[in-house]
Amino acid sequence: QVQLVESGGGLVQAGGSLRLSCAATGTILSIDFMGWYRQPPGKQRELVAVISSGGFTNYADSVKGRFTISRDNAKNTVYLQMSSLKPEDTAVYYCNTDARPRRPGGYWGQGTQVTVSS
Repeated sequence: QVQLVESGGGLVQAGGSLRLSCAATGTILSIDFMGWYRQPPGKQRELVAVISSGGFTNYADSVKGRFTISRDNAKNTVYLQMSSLKPEDTAVYYCNTDARPRRPGGYWGQGTQVTVSS
């Protein structure tokens, strides 16, 4: 069983920065992709950024140039450095991974709230 534990959310003023962390623990055979999704109030969950084990990254257009995803493969941990935050970044942020042993939809963290005040 794989568990994802997120940390780093909180309240920040517009223009500020936050760093999210997500550690995968348990019986992990391997991990290809780790990523971050978010769900703004009243909206559907959306992809924020994803990173492969080899360091390939992909970002939502809305966060390009402001957010940076990185990972520590030795620690099975993924980070999301968020800068120049905007009120529209307010959401619950979820970590996701396709760790093996795989299961449909991958594994999800419990979510961490990020609130950006104007």
